[in-house]
Amino acid sequence: MRPDKQKIIIITGPTATGKTDLAVNLSLDMGGEVVNCDSMQVYKGMDIGTAKPLPEEKKGIPHHLLDVVNPDEEFNASVYREYAVPVIKDILAREKICFVVGGTGLYIKSLLGGLFECPSSDPEIREQLLIEYDKKGKDILFERLKKLDPVYADTVHPNDRVRITRALEVIKLTGQPFSALAADHSFKNRDFKPLKICLYHEREILYERINLRSIRMFESGLVDETRKLLKNGYSPDLKPMKSIGYRHAIDYLENRMSYNESIELLQRDTRRYAKRQITWFKADTEMLWFYPDNINEITEKVKEFI
Repeated sequence: MRPDKQKIIIITGPTATGKTDLAVNLSLDMGGEVVNCDSMQVYKGMDIGTAKPLPEEKKGIPHHLLDVVNPDEEFNASVYREYAVPVIKDILAREKICFVVGGTGLYIKSLLGGLFECPSSDPEIREQLLIEYDKKGKDILFERLKKLDPVYADTVHPNDRVRITRALEVIKLTGQPFSALAADHSFKNRDFKPLKICLYHEREILYERINLRSIRMFESGLVDETRKLLKNGYSPDLKPMKSIGYRHAIDYLENRMSYNESIELLQRDTRRYAKRQITWFKADTEMLWFYPDNINEITEKVKEFI
């Protein structure tokens, strides 16, 4: 790591571990600002289902990269890096501590090392895969991905049509697993020197927090928020509308599930998502793991780093 690289603090971990609270408290203590690194909190009008921090939760600390695009606009890890790098450099230029906060592992990886070059999409292959996905069902293609690239498959949700079909397309075009291409790149193009803090709870506690948060989302108006998005013309087929929380609210609104069934499915899918997040973060040897209430230990580690 070059000594001239600028230092940033990454605060990550599975959903419902208290990342925002920690970042705000550290920012209050050290004169910091928060840069969002959650792939859903970038969308305008999607607040409850993304657990976007409320004004009172921010406690006056500037939060960047919230509400930057509409739900029908393209946003991915590469776009995130384009947005985030200049924002972070501005924070550091003002001699503030930068806390990058969120649980989207790929966005963190993109921010710190860039993205590797993939072959351009082949319209014929892509169309064939999409048709096959729609006709044969998601399970067939996901099982194929698990056989061809189990490492990458372990980071993908079985319902993620875009990432599953793109990975299979890359495999067909290159003859190599998607994960192998990423490993060859190694994400070494680093602009920043990070301290990576990963929060965690024991599984039983984490799952209970997830279950309670899911209930609170519905009670706080997730259904009304989703209804408003649909009324404003955002298709239920959009990627953000298929995300955790919103697809469950849509199932309820379209009478495919009862209110309680939608909550139960939201709880189950969020627990599964948290499990995948943990798997991703455990693969990163730079992660330092802390219980969220170990605030003194975390504070000492941050101050020592900066």
